[in-house]
Amino acid sequence: MTSTNTFRCGTVAIVGRPNVGKSTLLNHILGLKLSITSRKAQTTRHRVLGIHTTEDTQYLFVDTPGFQQKHINALNRSLNRTVTQVLSDVDVVLFVIEPMHLGEADRKVLALLPKNQPVFLVVNKADLMGDKGNLLPLIQDFDLEFPFTGIIPVSAKKNLYLDELLSAVREHLPEQPAIYGDDELTDRNERFLAAEMLREKIFRLLGDEVPYSVAVEIEKFEQEGNLRRIHAAIIVDKESQKPMLIGKGGEKLKRISTEARQDMEKLFGGKVWLETWVKVKGGWADDERALKSLGY
Repeated sequence: MTSTNTFRCGTVAIVGRPNVGKSTLLNHILGLKLSITSRKAQTTRHRVLGIHTTEDTQYLFVDTPGFQQKHINALNRSLNRTVTQVLSDVDVVLFVIEPMHLGEADRKVLALLPKNQPVFLVVNKADLMGDKGNLLPLIQDFDLEFPFTGIIPVSAKKNLYLDELLSAVREHLPEQPAIYGDDELTDRNERFLAAEMLREKIFRLLGDEVPYSVAVEIEKFEQEGNLRRIHAAIIVDKESQKPMLIGKGGEKLKRISTEARQDMEKLFGGKVWLETWVKVKGGWADDERALKSLGY
């Protein structure tokens, strides 16, 4: 890397209530699908590091779970701990909101933001508001409540104003060499990413009831040259949820598996042989030991 500028490298947390587009923002900055997305809350359950390296900067984006205020069980308490831990150990915070949905849930996340670090208010889906002037009353409400370093409207899906966001963030990152190699995109391994891709398809293809009680456990992950053989168990809370996932004649599970496999092949750059099945593990989302074994 050669540049006339001093090299900067630092961590940037992406936080907000569920469903404001945090993972979509990370994916569009990286130019690939790293964090899984759906319209359902609790899609992101883990801290996911996305590494974006340019000629003079390495951004270490930390995508966090949406701060949960409903369905408080052991799993959601774990997700909320992840958010607060990340906020205590980053260089810059991006607080993501939607322009049309500013409410109590956003303000509860606002109360968690650190006062001693740069925090940018990122208004996602700003393209839906038409004239930027329509955003001003909404932005001013938040600006009165917190000393934001800057306020940046963006549209993650349409790649609007992402360069401006990166430029603003760069100014607040420490001057230091890159921590990761130029070609590294995350600190997560392929086993973890495979489980996430499968869980995303479950969230996207099933109704509201089942996904919150679903986890994915990769029981075997083998690589032979450019082929990956993956054996994955989909874990549900109740016996009655099993047929919902499998579907008539196994069609639902087949579609989930096929779409997940296709995403894995794009991300891993090679062929994937994926075998999936459904297991019942009652009460797993409120069982601290079960959560630990599943990586929460």
